[in-house]
Formats: sequence, structure tokens, C-alpha cells
Amino acid sequence: MSDKKIYFITGGGTGGHIYPAFTVVEKLLKQDDTEKIYYIGNPKNLEYDISKQYPDVQFLPVNVSGMPRKLSFSFFKWSFQIVLAIIKTIFYMKKYKPNAVFATGGYVSAPLVIASQILKHPYMIHDCDSVPGIVSKISAPKAQVVSVAFEASKNVLKSNNIICNGNPVREAFFIVTKHESKNKLNIPYDKKVIFATGGSQGAKTINDSMIKLLKPLSEDMNYFVILQTGKKNYENVINELENIYPDFKSNKNLLIKPYFDESVYPMKAADIVISRAGSVSLSEIIQCASVSVLIPYPYAAQDHQRKNAKEMCEKGVSLYLEDSECNNITLMEKIKELTPDKLLEMSKKTKLMSKSNPTEEIVNQLKSTIK
Repeated sequence: MSDKKIYFITGGGTGGHIYPAFTVVEKLLKQDDTEKIYYIGNPKNLEYDISKQYPDVQFLPVNVSGMPRKLSFSFFKWSFQIVLAIIKTIFYMKKYKPNAVFATGGYVSAPLVIASQILKHPYMIHDCDSVPGIVSKISAPKAQVVSVAFEASKNVLKSNNIICNGNPVREAFFIVTKHESKNKLNIPYDKKVIFATGGSQGAKTINDSMIKLLKPLSEDMNYFVILQTGKKNYENVINELENIYPDFKSNKNLLIKPYFDESVYPMKAADIVISRAGSVSLSEIIQCASVSVLIPYPYAAQDHQRKNAKEMCEKGVSLYLEDSECNNITLMEKIKELTPDKLLEMSKKTKLMSKSNPTEEIVNQLKSTIK
């Protein structure tokens, strides 16, 4: 019998579920005892696009969508859809015979988790947020291992084997140094850095506030300011800047980009990160020991971003600002609160939150589920 292992991985609907799953995929691909990895997801979703970056991963499609909240025709249509998706996933499991099953939540995870329960196949789940989702709540009691990113999740999920690992973080965050990041971005090593980001899509609230702060922060306060606008917002930000700050292009303390393919560099370079409060972003901030000003997206599912942000604030590593209250004045007040002494104190607390290597721990725990 071969010692090589076959893995079924799933998670999707949003990047907060997908990116941690693919971080685990990357780790498994580097291991000698991995024979094959199959990713189960919706071919219309982001997980399919990301899977194409991994030629050694085979994508297995299931047609599944989020559960309608009201009893209606849409609900009955969804019920039929999920039953078909479960049947299809059972077929995949019987055909490819996975040794281990790993799910990171979101509605895309449901068919594989339910199929595993029907077939009595061991599985492991990881929940990325401080407020676990419906699929995690349903799947936790029968999971061999339940991994969570936040201690608060332990109070919500029912399991005899629940471990707070933190979120899987890409290998680069353990390898790249602050010095290397500043060299890569042409930032003087002794310069304090602010990185403002709304993620790959950008955040209009953060962009609008930062546009008016770029000049005072970079000229009067001598910060090096990095602004990631999001691809769809870049032109609007540049046009607005040309109106209110026409000399911005000659300012050597500014770096404005639509998106960083290697986000590890601006994140590692930063002393202060201004960000939404998605779980993946917070895990990267923690790993970099950066201090953060968090402006949670107010319409996130189950309001999880607000709860993520408030847990960070309770631990003394972040400042909190409501999206509805965020403007250039309130944001500047938050930045001014971060005096050199306070920055140092909060950064030390952030460093204490960082895990040695959550991805490695999760992979070892996943392997422990193999019979």
C-alpha cells in the first residue's frame, strides 16, 4: 500500500475562506508524501480562478450557492441544488478515495462536509473568523479536529478537540524581513511607514479619507505612506489627487498602487496598517507585528468584521473606527494617538499574538485524522 496521501480541500464563497485553504494547499504540495490534491468548489467563484494558479491541483466542480434566508421558491430551488451537490461530492469521494478532508467554511464547504458525515469519513475544519459561520457550527461536532483563528470561537463551536491555531499565513510572512521589504519598496530604513489598504477590491471609505491625508502625513509628519486603492478605484483616486494635491507625483514619501501582487512587502514594511478587519488581513497584520487602525466593513456576513476588530482592540493591538464615522479628521486623530511609545507598546503585544507557524500546525493536525 502506498504511503502517499490524497487530500480533498474545500472552502469558498469569499476570499476569507479561500485564501487560508490555498495556504494549506501550498504547504501540502511541498510535502513528499502528498500524492494528489483535489479542490472542491463552485466553478463560478473565486476559488476556481485561484485554483488555476496551481497546475498540480485538480478542481472538482459543485454547483452550490448561499442559503436563502427566507422560505420561498428560491429556498426550494437551493435545497434541490445542495442535495445534487452532496450526491456529486459522494461520487467524487468514492472515485478518488481521499485520505484526508479539510474545510475552511463558507457555503461551498457544505457538500463535502455533509458527504463526509454520510460516508463516516474523518474530516477537519478550520474557521477563520471570531464569529463562526453556519457550516462550521453544523460540521464542528462530528469533526475529528476543529481549528479556529480566534479564542472567542471556542465558546461557539461544539467539539471535543478544538484548537486555536490562528489563521494559515503564507510562508513568505515568516521569511521576508522588514529590512528586505523596505529595500524592495525603496523606503529608507529609518522611516516610519503607514500602509492603508482596503484589500484587493479597495475600500472607498479608506481611500476617500486617505486622499486628504496623504500630504499632511507624508510632508508634515514625515511618514512614508503606502496606499493600495484597489484595482477599480485607482483612476478615481489619482484624478482626485491631481485636483487637491497636484504635486503628489514628486513626493518621495508616497507609494500609490492599485494592488500589490506580493502584499507581504507593504505589510512587513508597515509600522501602522489602516485596514478592514477581514480575518486573513488580521492574521497577516499579527504575523508582521504591526499596529493597526481597523475600519470594519459594516455589511460583512454576521457582522464578523466588527467582532474581529473588537477582539483585536480588547487585546490592545488595534484602534477601532466605525466606517460611518471614518473621514480624514477622525482617521488623523487615530493616527496621532499612535505616539512612538504607544506604537512600541502595541507592537510588542501584537508580536505576542503571533503563532510560530499556524499552517504547519494545521497540516500536522490534518494528517492526524488519517486512519
